[in-house]
Amino acid sequence: MIGLPNKVTVIFEPDGLKTTVDLGISVFEAAKICGVKIRSECGGRGICGKCKIIAKNPENLTSLSEHEIELLSDEEIRKGYRLACQACIKGNLTIYIPEESKISKRKVLIEGVLKEVTVSPFVEKFYVLIPKPSLQDLRPDFNRMLDSLKDVYGLNNLEIPFELLKTIPSRLRESNWKVTVAIWNKKRILSIEPGNTTQKIYGIAVDIGTSKVIGYLVNLLNGEVVATHFIENPQIIYGEDVITRITHVMKDQTLLEDLHKLAVKAVNEVILKCCEKAEIKQEDIYEVIVVGNTVMHHLFLNITPKYLALSPYVPATGDPLDIEARKLKIKICPHGNIHTLPVIAGFVGGDAVGDILATGIYEAENICLTIDIGTNTEIILGNKTKLFATSCASGPAFEGMHITHGMKAVEGAIEKVKIDPETFEVNYETIGNTKPIGICGSAMVDIVAEMLKCGLIDRRGKFILTKDTKRFQKVNGQYAFIIADSNETKTGKPIIVDQEDIREIQLAKAAIYTGCSILMKKRDISTDVIEKIFVAGTFGNYLNIENSIIIGLLPDVPPSKVEFVGNAAGSGAIMALISKEEREKTANIARKTKYVELAIDPDFHKELAASMYLPHKNLDEFPSVRKILEKRGVLNSKQT
Repeated sequence: MIGLPNKVTVIFEPDGLKTTVDLGISVFEAAKICGVKIRSECGGRGICGKCKIIAKNPENLTSLSEHEIELLSDEEIRKGYRLACQACIKGNLTIYIPEESKISKRKVLIEGVLKEVTVSPFVEKFYVLIPKPSLQDLRPDFNRMLDSLKDVYGLNNLEIPFELLKTIPSRLRESNWKVTVAIWNKKRILSIEPGNTTQKIYGIAVDIGTSKVIGYLVNLLNGEVVATHFIENPQIIYGEDVITRITHVMKDQTLLEDLHKLAVKAVNEVILKCCEKAEIKQEDIYEVIVVGNTVMHHLFLNITPKYLALSPYVPATGDPLDIEARKLKIKICPHGNIHTLPVIAGFVGGDAVGDILATGIYEAENICLTIDIGTNTEIILGNKTKLFATSCASGPAFEGMHITHGMKAVEGAIEKVKIDPETFEVNYETIGNTKPIGICGSAMVDIVAEMLKCGLIDRRGKFILTKDTKRFQKVNGQYAFIIADSNETKTGKPIIVDQEDIREIQLAKAAIYTGCSILMKKRDISTDVIEKIFVAGTFGNYLNIENSIIIGLLPDVPPSKVEFVGNAAGSGAIMALISKEEREKTANIARKTKYVELAIDPDFHKELAASMYLPHKNLDEFPSVRKILEKRGVLNSKQT
């Protein structure tokens, strides 16, 4: 319908929902048609100002209304905010719904595997009673405090930020010379607090992902995670993948500052929400560990990512960094420490280091494979003797992007699918057990696998239209498979999968399997040598293992060898936050891991083409899938 007169396509981010609507209707009406929930206390009458949205292409909206000029601040108008009920549609649109305007919550797995480690954080607190000055004791205030710390705790050669040094005279006197000193790495003074505050010492681990930002507030006395929170990455307004965001910066260097500020804003929002949940002050946080892919790392630090997209794709720095919180405007203890884990390569960042640390493959005896599935997928293969890592642009298809009725894992998304091999009836489950409004990534994997097993598509992913089923119907002139009839859905429209949707999944899974295959070649091993496959990432945790193997997303191993580890990058960040020993391992992990650039491998294009088949052009690489398809009777001479 995109090409029909008076019809336009609207995409709602960050959920990835899209719909086709009539020209001239409001964004609020389009959202209702699409099943997207936007706050509106006044029911869309333009008097509450709660339905704030941002348009990626604002020229395709009508001009600001009087209500918007009245209800939106000058700053919001400058930033491109509009009211969904007032802004009417003039052309194709991508709409970003900020956190404050959202109602539905995305299904996100925050937890991950976390090995038991000895709690030994870099930040410690020391309570001291300092002798008051007198005519007989004329030591300067700072030296007096240092001497007390040395006498009681054996601390030497401490550094202090100049801004904090200036406050010492008043702080010591106002506290009656009884203070708690927070110190990082027994070297740098972070804070001087009145009285004994040694029981209040927190840190936070933050995973800045391409699509979401997750925070873990940790009590540094015992290593306990006391609160978690996540938000969608607001940078998505500049593109759903890292390459698109880099391209924006390359075209306009001023956008680097905008993307940096969005990253900082997101981290601060996660910190604030975690503190509210734990009922602590943000000043009680003394250290933040940040992980993310290399592009997110650079944008967070306000370093241009331009050269990550240009051969030979090198980062500005690969070393772990320690930066004073106030310099990045991170709202914790002003002189607290922001630590970024080391970067391995241009597209394998600190999140991959976190994966390696959390899964422990760097010290494993046998060969293990870690796959952190996302818009940018990281793959690590090896053991304690050698590690290879790569990344692949698996794209946002698993997030529901570029899928006709694709969406992220929010309420109403179909998340599991089974197809009866005899009747071809579709059974599905939705998030929240509500009427469906779209399909999320895990269901798309199920759909492709189920259609293959039922003989509804061939191994090239093509529809087999000779099958006797009414679920194949022409939609907008093209054949599609009906997942849910219009009378079943919340939108009153059928939910379909067309040929292009299947191809999007093939492209994404082919990219990932190509990465696995080339790393196995580099390590000179076959699939049966792999002892364990760790599947990381929110999306990965909701996958059906058998169906993932059937389509060729994962190598053909016994399901017992596959372990879902959740947000392993976040877990690795927590380990680095609470343990000096674990943090010190990260630099060694980054040095030890050899990066493989897929695009320059001589077998890349051949392997990518072979991996487009379901599960693979060479069925010998997937013997268990061959057996399943043979048992179902869906293989023929062309298929094999």
